[in-house]
Amino acid sequence: MSAARALAAAVQMTSTSDVERNLATADALVRQAAARGAQLVGLPENFAYLRSEGEPVPQAQPLNGPWVQRMSALARELEITLLLGSLPEAIPDAPRVYNTSVLLGPDGGLLARYRKMHLFDVEIPGMESLKESKAIAPGSELVVAETACGRLGLSICYDLRFPELYRELTRRGAQVLAVPSAFTERTGKDHWEPLLRARAIENLSYVFAPAQVGQHARGRASHGHAMIVDPWGAVLAQVAGGEGIALAEIDLERQERLRRELPALDHRRL
Repeated sequence: MSAARALAAAVQMTSTSDVERNLATADALVRQAAARGAQLVGLPENFAYLRSEGEPVPQAQPLNGPWVQRMSALARELEITLLLGSLPEAIPDAPRVYNTSVLLGPDGGLLARYRKMHLFDVEIPGMESLKESKAIAPGSELVVAETACGRLGLSICYDLRFPELYRELTRRGAQVLAVPSAFTERTGKDHWEPLLRARAIENLSYVFAPAQVGQHARGRASHGHAMIVDPWGAVLAQVAGGEGIALAEIDLERQERLRRELPALDHRRL
């Protein structure tokens, strides 16, 4: 496969409070994706632990902590680019943590890290009651990372609702927009796919969206439907239910052609 084309795999899993089980599941699904030829593999938000609302965050750690070290060894063994959707990054002398995506290269080295900017503080009567900012501190930096599979613009879950973030990532050169998520069941059934396809269409970008699915703990369930969307807004692959992977080709030559034929990104008037 040429440098302009790469297979990507968006992982779908059901993380719980059992950290070891979550890490073992992530390991198995990443290996499955690599065995099918994936060069870019992404895990969802909170891949190693997903708690009920209000429970403390366990095992917050630095970016050279045991979870990252374990996944770094896996990326190096399989020679893949591996996105750890998010994990709780410890902030020295602070009660809160960052919700941080970690991007690892085929040598296991750290390519980039992104701290979630938009925090899910929502109170919808009879539907959702989540306040992410109780335990999470917001990040402040946009991140575009060079990889062998193209330039990745990093984001996490609730960021998806803020289109200006993705337009700026695209302006900075992003070709693939990564959206690892734990989108809630109630909002996801109506908003998840339309928002992913909108971000792809308006930026003429691939969207790469690993996802959590199913029941995690008391009062916490995710919509799932991990997917990969092409720059025209077509869903190339998705996982309808359960744990698994969505596998599709990232074709940067086709993206370049589409951006040339429909130069909407050059027509903006700010």
